[in-house]
Amino acid sequence: MNEINELLKYGESEKAEFKKSTAQLEKGLKAVCGFLNHRGGSVYFGIHEGKVVGQEVSDSTLRSISQKIRQKIKPEVSPEITVLGTGKEKVIEVKVKEGLNKPCYLDGIAYKRVGTENPVIPPEELERIILEKRGKQWDSEICEEANLEDVDKEKVRWFLSKAKHERGYPLDENTPVKDAMTHLGLLTGGRLANAALVLFGKEPQKLFLQSEVKCLHFHGTEVEKPFESYQIYNGNLFRQIDNSRDFVLDRLKRPVIPEPGRVATKRPYEIPEFVIREAIVNAVVHRDYCSNAGVQIMFFADRIEIWNPGELPGQLKIGDLRKPHPSLPRNPAIANILNLAKYVEKAGSGTIEMIKQCKERNLPEPEFEQKMGSFVVTIRRDIYTDDYLNRFNLNERQKKAIKYVKERGSITTGEYMEINNVSDKTSYIELNGIFIKKIFNRVGVGRATKYILTLT
Repeated sequence: MNEINELLKYGESEKAEFKKSTAQLEKGLKAVCGFLNHRGGSVYFGIHEGKVVGQEVSDSTLRSISQKIRQKIKPEVSPEITVLGTGKEKVIEVKVKEGLNKPCYLDGIAYKRVGTENPVIPPEELERIILEKRGKQWDSEICEEANLEDVDKEKVRWFLSKAKHERGYPLDENTPVKDAMTHLGLLTGGRLANAALVLFGKEPQKLFLQSEVKCLHFHGTEVEKPFESYQIYNGNLFRQIDNSRDFVLDRLKRPVIPEPGRVATKRPYEIPEFVIREAIVNAVVHRDYCSNAGVQIMFFADRIEIWNPGELPGQLKIGDLRKPHPSLPRNPAIANILNLAKYVEKAGSGTIEMIKQCKERNLPEPEFEQKMGSFVVTIRRDIYTDDYLNRFNLNERQKKAIKYVKERGSITTGEYMEINNVSDKTSYIELNGIFIKKIFNRVGVGRATKYILTLT
């Protein structure tokens, strides 16, 4: 019974689905199929609206569940079926591990588990799963529509020069394109791999419209129109990475420090340049190119979010990114080329270095999460996250003022009064409270006094 109580405590999840009874077996099978195509999980019969309602259990009931699963789900699987609880509060658990022979189909349709839902796997994702099953990746597949005329010779020359300088790559920059593509493993039997076109193509988007990076700059901390700026970067992957990196760096704070008798110098970026570059390169290298979605970078007043379609390799969990782990690129051919140009290190150490450099700047660790079919990296621009501010027992007006300063740079007593509809006295007391907690600094005197975030 303790096990059931634990289930009820956490509710339905990525690995658990509740059904009132085996009368809902058909719907339960969708979840079983979804678990097989994801990371495994269990369907529980006898739980409804967060309460145990019990499930009648007999040998024929258990046999019927097992038979239905073997008949309707292909490739055939053998579930682990267990009865939990006693008396009238029995619950049937149907547990399956992640499928070893994905994709799995229920009546010819492949489902996947996303949160607590079991949507149909879209065609482009199904294609990727099938490629992986065949031991191939999208980037090494042959592009039937392309030939050597579609390759940008100057970009190949630039790459060979850089690869020689950065990694001692043996080919000379004047090597013919055909020889270079062959040596790099991007040309087989006179036919180009997809990687050759996204890396060196003259017009990659004619063949792969999804190969792009969208960059959006928002005024505040929410996704709201009008945008401050909206750019779509296409062309080859080197250009996408360079342009999107510059988009972010150009918007980061980098104050100029005047020194008597010397030329003014710039301080480092508020977020280490390596952290930005690594997050963007990882998104481009590890994205699912079978998806119609592109990489998306969103620049907010308090954070940067980098979204790329796809999920972590099955061998890795989110927590593994914070400790030494193997390099498992989704697109090894692309990763190899970017490694030769020193855009990436194939060592699995990038996320660890990102965390280290953020800590050295007294910034929160980058946040890694999987949501809505995408892998998301969030890089905070300051330490004043919701979790951090919750330590200070601030009221909602004070939190609103901190958000206001993040978006506008400063706040006055009059502005505090206006946005919170409070008196001058309350405004002064509450702003001073934030100042005392060293979240705000004061600048100016008298009526010209403004409050700004304390730099760390």
